[in-house]
Amino acid sequence: MKVLISDPLSEEGLKFFKEKKDFQVVVKPKMPPEELKKEIKNYEAIIIRSGTKMTKDIIEAADNLKIIGRAGTGVDNVDVDAASRKGIIVMNTPGGNTISTAEQTMALLLSLSRNIPQAHASLKNRQWDRKKFMGIEVYGKTLGIIGLGRIGTEVAKRALSFGMKIVAYDPFLSVERARQLKVELTDLKGLFKVSDYITVHTPLTEKTKHLIGEKEFKLMKFGVRIINCARGGIIDDKALNEALKSGKVVGAALDVYEAKPPEKSPLIERDNVVVTPHLGASTGEAQEKVAVDICRQVIDALTGGPVVNALNIPTIEPGLSKDLEPYMQLCEKLGSLAGQLIDNKIEELKISYSGEILNFDSKILTIAIVKGILKPILESGINLVNALVIAKERGIKIIDSKESISQDFTNLIRIQVKADKKETQVCGTLFTKTEPRIVKIDEYYVKAVPEGLLLIMHNIDVPGIVGQIGTILGKQNINIAGMTFGRLKQGGKAISVLNIDNPVSQAVIDEILRSKNILDAKLIKL
Repeated sequence: MKVLISDPLSEEGLKFFKEKKDFQVVVKPKMPPEELKKEIKNYEAIIIRSGTKMTKDIIEAADNLKIIGRAGTGVDNVDVDAASRKGIIVMNTPGGNTISTAEQTMALLLSLSRNIPQAHASLKNRQWDRKKFMGIEVYGKTLGIIGLGRIGTEVAKRALSFGMKIVAYDPFLSVERARQLKVELTDLKGLFKVSDYITVHTPLTEKTKHLIGEKEFKLMKFGVRIINCARGGIIDDKALNEALKSGKVVGAALDVYEAKPPEKSPLIERDNVVVTPHLGASTGEAQEKVAVDICRQVIDALTGGPVVNALNIPTIEPGLSKDLEPYMQLCEKLGSLAGQLIDNKIEELKISYSGEILNFDSKILTIAIVKGILKPILESGINLVNALVIAKERGIKIIDSKESISQDFTNLIRIQVKADKKETQVCGTLFTKTEPRIVKIDEYYVKAVPEGLLLIMHNIDVPGIVGQIGTILGKQNINIAGMTFGRLKQGGKAISVLNIDNPVSQAVIDEILRSKNILDAKLIKL
C-alpha cells in the first residue's frame, strides 16, 4: 500500500511504516496543488499537516485514496464533505498537541499581563525602563474560556492553579462536568460581560467564524484582554483592531490570524498585541506525538484495525472493536437482506436496537445497515464513510431508536424498510455473542444463518414442499446447506429459507414458481 507524506513529519512516526513490509512511503513536501493532483492518483493514504490543502479538486482526482490523515487537530485545510462523498476517511490527532497548545495559551496570557515581549525588546536595546512595563496580576481575575474541550480543559486547570476564576461557554459540557472542573458555565453574553481575559478553543466552522466581532466586543468590559491560540477567523481581526484602538480591549495575544502570514495586518504593528507565528503545537514533544499517532492510526485503518479519531465516521474504541465486530457484520447482512427483498425505491428506513447491543454506539451500526442496503443497488463505492451521505442524496429517511428490553432475545436489531407503500421487516440477533442469525422476516419467525446464498420462498404450509424444492435443486446439482421454516398457523401461508452452496439460475427460479403451493421465490446474496 502506498502512503504519501506531503508535509514535514517527525521521523519517530515514519519509522512505524518502515517496520511494515506491506507499505511504500513517499515523502514529497510542499508540492504545488497541480502537482499534488497528479501525484495523488495512486495512493491509498495521504498524511498532511497544515501546509497541504486537500481541496475538492484534489480529492476527486484521488482514484484509490482511502484515508486522509491530519497530523494535528484542525482540518480546515481538508474538504471533509468532498472526502465523505468519495468514501475517504478523514482522521486527525486531537490529543497530540493538547498540552503544547494549553501551555502556549498560558505563556501568551502571562506575557500579555506582564508585558514580557516589550520589556525584553527594550532591555535588548540597552534601555532600563521599569515603569513603562508595569503589569497586572492574573490572581483573582476572571478568565472566560470559549470551548472546554481537551485544550480548553487543560487551560482551565492551569489557570486555576494561578488563582483565577473560570467562567466557560461550551454547549456540549454538562453541569456535572463543569462542577468537577471547578468552572462556572454561562452563555456567551454572560462570559463577555464578566471576563477580564477571554481565550478561545473551538474549531473554525461556519458557526464559529467571527464568533467574536464588533457586536461581541461591545458587550465586554473595558480593559479586557484577548488570547487566541485556536484558529484564525474565530475572532474578527478588523473588529479586534478597532476594539484595541478604542481601549475597550487593552491588549491581545495571538498565535493565529485570518490571513497567514499576517503581513498586512495592523495588529502586528500594535505595541499592545503579543504575536507568535502559530507556535501552539510547535514543541518537539507535540510534533513527535502527532506524527506517531497519525502513522499508527493510518496503519491500523488500512490493515483492518480500529479506526480512531475519524471525523466523518463514528470512532470505535480499540477495546470495543473485537466485541462490536460481530454486530457490525450482522447489521450489514441484515441491511443487505432487507435491500434485496424490496424491489422498489426505498423511501424510509426504521431501525430499532434492544437488549445488550445498547452497550455500543448505535450510530456506527446504523451506518453498517445503510451500507448493506445500498451495496446491492450501487455495487462498488459504498463504505462506512459515505453510506449516510449517499442515502441522504437519494432521499431515504432514516429513523433509529433504542429499546431497553427485548422480550424474546438478549439482543435484537429490527429493520423496517418502506418502499412504494410496501413495508418489509427483517430482524437479527447474535447467539452466544458471536453467531449471527436472521430470526424474523416480515411476520414469520425463522432461524437462518445470514451467509452466502439464500433461497427465500413464500408458500402454503402443506406436506411435500421440502421434497418438491429438494428435487428441483438436486437435478441441478445444487446442495442445500441448511433450511428453516416459519408459519403463522398450520395450513396457512409460510416462509422457507434455504442456505444453498451454488447459485440458481432464473430458469430454476421459474421452475420453482411453477410448483404447486409456491407463492414466490427469490435468490439473496449475502
